[in-house]
Amino acid sequence: MTDAGGPGFAGRMARLEAPATIAMSMRARAMRAEGHEVLSLALGEPDFATPAAVIEAAHRAALDGQTKYPPVDGTPALKAAIARKFARENGLEYALSDLIVSNGGKQVIFNAFMATIDHGDEVVIPAPYWVSYPLAARLFGGVPVFAECREADGFRLTAAALEAAMSPRTRWVVLNFPSNPTGAVMGLADMEAIAEVLRRYPGAWILSDEIYEHLVFDGARHHSIAAVAPDLKGRILTLNGVSKSYAMTGWRVGYAGGPPGLIRAMARVQGNATSGVCSVAQAAAAAALDGPASLVAEMRDTYARRRRMVVEALRAVPGLTCAMPDGAFYAFPGIAACMGRTSAGGRMLRTDEDFAIALLEEQRVACVQGSAFGMGPYLRLSCATGDDVLMECCARIAEFVGGLD
Repeated sequence: MTDAGGPGFAGRMARLEAPATIAMSMRARAMRAEGHEVLSLALGEPDFATPAAVIEAAHRAALDGQTKYPPVDGTPALKAAIARKFARENGLEYALSDLIVSNGGKQVIFNAFMATIDHGDEVVIPAPYWVSYPLAARLFGGVPVFAECREADGFRLTAAALEAAMSPRTRWVVLNFPSNPTGAVMGLADMEAIAEVLRRYPGAWILSDEIYEHLVFDGARHHSIAAVAPDLKGRILTLNGVSKSYAMTGWRVGYAGGPPGLIRAMARVQGNATSGVCSVAQAAAAAALDGPASLVAEMRDTYARRRRMVVEALRAVPGLTCAMPDGAFYAFPGIAACMGRTSAGGRMLRTDEDFAIALLEEQRVACVQGSAFGMGPYLRLSCATGDDVLMECCARIAEFVGGLD
């Protein structure tokens, strides 16, 4: 791979795309810089402030001198808080040596894939999926294989869909429930059926991304696969972080528990890349994990109300479908009835990306096309913003759809 007028780049850069969520946010920022008012539902970022007690813990840590190089795999204080959290909330026992702290959940995935994937290894990913899973797999020569999760099944992963995607070359199976982008939640029976399939493929690692575990609604419950199937725990990497549940996206603290050999390999990768996570941010994360559950419950209740409000508004628009998500803070409306039509501004909507671009250009609403998450024609809308903005966005979407020819 070359760039005119300069030295070449590594071939892997051809496999490294910008995530669609970030790309759409950059489009929205560019339009704002030109003086346009743009409402963005493209990024999954809580609009709540980081809890005051968490910020105070970071302040105290800085004043106490916790400003030196931290251990590569995490401070003992944070790892102890993570161990308590896993035991208390997930029924999982991890020694401190079974835990790693990274710069957000993305680095956990990067570390794990770099430590284990060889060229041609397959990574099974339920679709729709968070955009970074296949990008990271391809970066290391892996081959993403998608297991379709249908709207008719509430976007849950079925055992049959997983079995159809598995092969002797499967190196990883990714589970992300509650799901980004659909909000799907796997019940206990769902997880037990998935575990039965996984038992037949002992050479596959299992990544359970549980970053949205606290954001479940209407009586739904989150189930960690390592607790549902303890016999598989030696192959499971349970990923989590403080970004979503504690409104700490900018603190960049993710963590995982897993078998000690895998954790050691991931720490070797991290030690040669970024080394340890900001010591003050780790102190803040420990305070969040040990803090009162009421703070999380308040945010969860707000997200539950917003997603119902948004889904009901979208369902009222002729031509749109929208499943009611059981978790996370997204809506994932279907726009199949809009395909092949022309927007009021004259754009032919052949794909859901055409729809998303026209919606941004003509109604100044930024969202992300479902095809970027592996399933179209859909849109992903983040409900992690204020009621007025959400209702205005829904009104503009309705106006846009109503103006299609």
